Order: sequence, then structure tokens, then C-alpha cells
Amino acid sequence: MSIKTKLAWFISMTVIVILSLNLSIYYFTTSSQLKKDAEQQMIGIAKQIGETLDSAQKSKQLIEDSLGDKIRIAAIEAQTKLDPDISKISAEQLVQLSKELGVDHITLWAKAGNDITVQKSSNPKVIGASSKALGYWYTAFSQLFDLRQVIIPQGQKLNHFWSPPITIIPSDLNDVNKLGFYYDDKSNYIINPIVHAGAFFDLENLKSSDAIAQQIIEDNSSILELSGFDPAFYHDPQFIALKEKVPPFKLDDQSIIFGHYNYVDEHDYTNLMKADQTGDTITIKSKIHDHKVMKSFIPMSGASKSVIVVNFDYDAISKPLFHQLLIQALISLGLIIVTLAASSFIAGFMIRTLQLILNRVNEISRGNFGEQILIESDNEFGKLASRVNTMSHNLQSYRTQLTEAARELRHTKEYLESFVNNTSDAIHVVDLSGKTIDINKAFESMFGWSLEEALDQKLAMLTPELLDNFIEKSNLVLNGGQVTDYETILYDKYGSPVEVSVTLSGIRDEQGRIVAFSSISRDIAERKRTEEILRRSEKLSVVGQLAAGVAHEVRNPLTTLRGFVQLLQKDGKLDKSYLNIMLSELDRINLIVSEFLVFAKPQADRYKEVDLYTIMNDIVVLLDSEANIHNIQMKTCLEPGIPPLRCESNQLKQVLVNVLKNGMEAMPDGGELSLELIRETENMILMRITDEGIGIPEDDLVRLGEPFFTRKAEGNGLGLMISQQIIQHHKGNIQYSSKLGLGTCVEIRIPLH
Repeated sequence: MSIKTKLAWFISMTVIVILSLNLSIYYFTTSSQLKKDAEQQMIGIAKQIGETLDSAQKSKQLIEDSLGDKIRIAAIEAQTKLDPDISKISAEQLVQLSKELGVDHITLWAKAGNDITVQKSSNPKVIGASSKALGYWYTAFSQLFDLRQVIIPQGQKLNHFWSPPITIIPSDLNDVNKLGFYYDDKSNYIINPIVHAGAFFDLENLKSSDAIAQQIIEDNSSILELSGFDPAFYHDPQFIALKEKVPPFKLDDQSIIFGHYNYVDEHDYTNLMKADQTGDTITIKSKIHDHKVMKSFIPMSGASKSVIVVNFDYDAISKPLFHQLLIQALISLGLIIVTLAASSFIAGFMIRTLQLILNRVNEISRGNFGEQILIESDNEFGKLASRVNTMSHNLQSYRTQLTEAARELRHTKEYLESFVNNTSDAIHVVDLSGKTIDINKAFESMFGWSLEEALDQKLAMLTPELLDNFIEKSNLVLNGGQVTDYETILYDKYGSPVEVSVTLSGIRDEQGRIVAFSSISRDIAERKRTEEILRRSEKLSVVGQLAAGVAHEVRNPLTTLRGFVQLLQKDGKLDKSYLNIMLSELDRINLIVSEFLVFAKPQADRYKEVDLYTIMNDIVVLLDSEANIHNIQMKTCLEPGIPPLRCESNQLKQVLVNVLKNGMEAMPDGGELSLELIRETENMILMRITDEGIGIPEDDLVRLGEPFFTRKAEGNGLGLMISQQIIQHHKGNIQYSSKLGLGTCVEIRIPLH
């Protein structure tokens, strides 16, 4: 399709869309307004009928309350004339008493198991009737028997008295009855007088509502039907069984108060209940008897508590609306035809200049940048021609620059490839799912996989535990963090472990999003071996220093044992208490030598959960002899309840011995050396060693831990460096604080997990 045709169609479609929107807006706004007007008309009609219903309801309630008062007086009078025990009352007494009090019947209700039933009555037809079958009647009876005020919403409530709405007894369905129930704990039954209320309760006053509804329908042809409903009884069963083979009561209230109910919709009950409960008018559209009907459920808030349903003929709204819409559509169609013709003419005029520009652009697309477009005009086409000429000149310049840039990029690519493939560090690039994207030659040499074997594969370099750690590190990088010099163990193609230091970085796309990970691994096996040699060398140095103290500590119990042996040799016998002392001294020697040997014995790095209290006590036992020699009091303060720590216990002991020995050496004249164990946070353990020594100068304090830095005449400057490395391997840290002449404090923090 040519640009001319497209332009003409575009203009025409724009006009069509605008006119369609105009028609839609007109339709919906007019339809909404007509519906609103119809709804307001129906609300006005409902209010007119509601006033009539309110008047009738007030009259009805006045009659009911008057009858209720009369029945209560009769019940109180009957109580004074009847025996308080129901078993001593006969039906004949009730018949006679009914005549005396001017009521039609007297019925006595009493408890029977978990029910309240009719046990005596002047009307034999109701003997055995159950109150549980009457729903809220049972609730009211229970409240009367509990001597409480009846609080259910139905009926008339007075002191010790409740009267339900007027009821019809089926023995005479044309006879309207009013019942009342009285109980004040002076008897074991509820007294129920019954009065025929037909003469007082004339429902003819409701006929005025039917007459008004019929007149409105005749005067307004758009109103199809008017109905009044009582929500309390609508769609509920009219008959409630009292007991098998016992005639039921029938409530006098009817669900339809006035009018007819021919236009029935399946959702009427739901909408009517919703209107009654919310107090809002509910309006719906439905198709009933081949009629499009707009139904409005209008709640009345007066004494009648009714819902009036107005069925409005929807054609009365839709037909005039569609007629007007058809006229608007015909006018719009004419405008569209005129717009199509005009747009075709305008597009033809505009396309001539555009064709010249198009031809020049075609030349540029072939690589011919030299020619210029000659259009003498200041309008948009003239400006477009000028921009095309500028674009042609710039493209010529850019082509030259791109040629030079491509040459430089090729050189840079070759340089980077040479750098990556000749470095001694293994480089491994994976996507976010862990599949290999690229590796270098050092990776192939270190781990055994070739590029062809590794590409698009998840390499089995990690155990499940290490995999969890790597996922944690990857998430750290994804969140903007850094992972450098992370020491771990990876496995090569053949399952052999390789100790490496890993730097993990994110690779980002043009939008700055991380799309892959790059890991640079350096083999640190040789460095680890060197560090282990240094650790063992420092440990041997400490062991040598401890030997004198251990020998002194062992000599004391040996002296005691020698004295007892000489005593045994002289006397030929030894007291039992002396034997206990000898065994105790032997145990002490065994404990000191065992701790010394455990500390001196080289062990592999094996992390396991260790009781910190045991470690602390072992260290105190090991150093106690040396502390005694130098007049140093060792004080421990171990916080209870600290859980086991996952660590390498021998290395941790080495750190503590190094720090404690430094503290002892700082107190040549003796003093107090304290060791504290504290759970600083939920996941952090704090070990604090404090001495009362000479202190450390501020210039030396910042250099603690440097290799070969020491102020001791016989020191090698490796103890604190190795201690710091051990704590770092446990993901912890060491902090030093000191004041000259006051002492030094060393704080070691290690995470529990």
C-alpha cells in the first residue's frame, strides 16, 4: 500500500475513531442519565406507597401492643388461681379459667428434657407441641425460664412476659390469634393465654397500597409491575412443623404485602435481602417473559420495614435512545465519506515532495553519500531535506570513523584473548543458572575440563554444602556486594580437591543488569602449606616455652608422691587417706601432661562443634603452672548457656595460648589476667583477654599482626599474624586496645554459624 493511500486511510480512520468515541460517549452518558431518571421515578413511587404501608403498620402494631397488655394481665390473674405444680392442673380447670378471664384458650408450657413443650391446654389439639420446632420461640422460652428479659428482635417484650407477632392456628385458618407467655418463677410452667384477634386486626387498610400501585401502573405504561415484600418472610417456609401428626401454627405475616409477583428473577431473593440489609436501592437488568426489565429493590425505613420492587420496561429507555443513536450514526457516516475524499487529495499533494526525499534516501542506502537534495522550502519537507543532506555527510564521516574503530576493536579483542588465555589464574564464566559460558586455558589445566566438554554444562566442582555457600555469595553479588579472596575447595574433573582463592564478579548487560558470573580461581595449595608450616613452627615455640612451667607443675605432685612412698617404705603401711591423696596427685599429673601433648600434637584442620567451656578450662589448666611461677592470678568469667561452636579446637587453643602468654609476659611483676566468654549477639561469640601489664604504644598497636614485627628479644613476630589468620578462617576478627602502664585488652569475635 502506498504512502498516499496509507495517509488518506490514517486521516479517515482518525476521524472514524473520534466519531465512534463521540457516539459511544453520547450513548453511555444518555443511557446512564435515562436509567438514573427512571430509578428516581421508581424511588418516588416506592416512597408514596411506603407512606401508606407505614400508616397501616403503625395501626397494626398499636392493636398488637394493646392485645399483648391484655394477655399479660390475664396471665398474671391466671397464675394466682392455678396450682404452681403443672401436674396438679387439669384441662377442665383451664377451660373454666379461660371463660372467667375472657380469653379463648390457656396453654401451659413446661420443660421436657432438652425441649419446652405444651403439657396442659384448654385446646387438646396442641398438646405435645414442641417449641424447638418454632425457632426463635424456643429461645424466648429459655430466656423466660432463666428469669431474663427476652432480647430476641421479634415480638413484644415486657417484664417476665413475651408476645410473638399475631399468629394463625390451623384449626381455624380464618381466625387471627394473639398469644402471650408469662413466667416469674412462682410455678414450674409458662402460662400462655390465647385471644382471637380477628375482630381487632382488620387488614383492609392494606388495600389502599394495592389501589395506589394499580393506579400508577395504569397511568405509566413503562411500569410493568409493583410489588411490596416483607423481608422477614420472603422466600422462607410459611409452615413450621411442631411435632409429627400435630397441626402446626402459621405465621400471619405474608411475604407479599401488596401487588402481584409475576416478573420473577432467580436473583430476586439475593437482591431483596441485600437492599434490606444495606438500606441501598439495588437496580439490575434482566430478561423476563421476553421483556427487558429494569428491576429496582427499594428498602423502606419506616414502621413497615418492607422492600418495594418496581419492574420498569427497559424498552421505554432503549428504543428512543437507539433511534437518536441511529440519526447520529448516519450523520457521522456522511462526515467520514467527505473526510476520505479530502484526505486523498491532500495526501497526493504532500507525497510529491516526499518522493524526492525518498529517492535520495534510497541512494544513501546504497552507499552513495555525495549528492544533495535541492528543495527551496521552509516547511517541514524543506527541513527534512536539509536533515537528509546533513545525514548523508555525517554517514560518510561515520563510515571512516567506524572503519578505524573496527580495526582498534579487533586489536583489543586479540589482546584480551591473549591476556585471558595466558594468565595463570583459572577464569570460569557461567550464566545465572550455573551453565558454563566460557573458560580459559588455565582453567583447563587446573580442573581438567576442555572448553568443548564444559560448554553449556553445570560442572560438578562443588559439594552440596559448598554449593549453598556459593549460592549465598552469588546472591551477595546480585545485590551489589563484592566477593574477593574467598578461600574454598573446588573439585576437578576427576573428583580431586583443589584449594583455591576465588574472586566472584558479575557481568552486566547494556542496562546494567547482571546476566552472568565470572569467577577467577587461584591455586593456594602452596600458600596453605607455607601457612601451616608457620603455624606449627609458632606452636613448637610456644610448646618450648610451656615446657618449663609444665615440668615445674609436675614436680610438685611428684614430690608429694615421693614422700608418701618413703613413708610406706619406712612403716610398711599407709593410711587410706594418703592413698587417695596419691591418686589425686597422679590424676593431676596425667591431666597436665595430656593437655600439653594434645596442644603439642600436629592435627589436621577438622571443623566440628566444640564446647567452649571445655576449651577455656583446658587452657587455664595448661597455663596455670606458668601463671603461678610469675605470681599471676588467672580469673575466668564464662557466661552460661553458650551453645557449641563449630571450629578447629586445636587452632583455637593455639590462638588463646598465644594471647594469654603475651599477657603474662607483659606483667613481669605479676598481676591479674582475666579471660571472659560472652554471647554478644544471637550469632556472635566474644572472647575477651585483659591484662594489667605495661601496655602497648599507640604506634605499635596498629602494626600488631604484621609478619616478623615484635618488640620481644627472643620473639619472631609470627604469633599474632598466625592467630589472626586462624580467626579469619573462622570468619571472625581480633581487635586490640591498650594504654601504657594500664594494660591491654584483646577481643576475639567468632560467629556461631
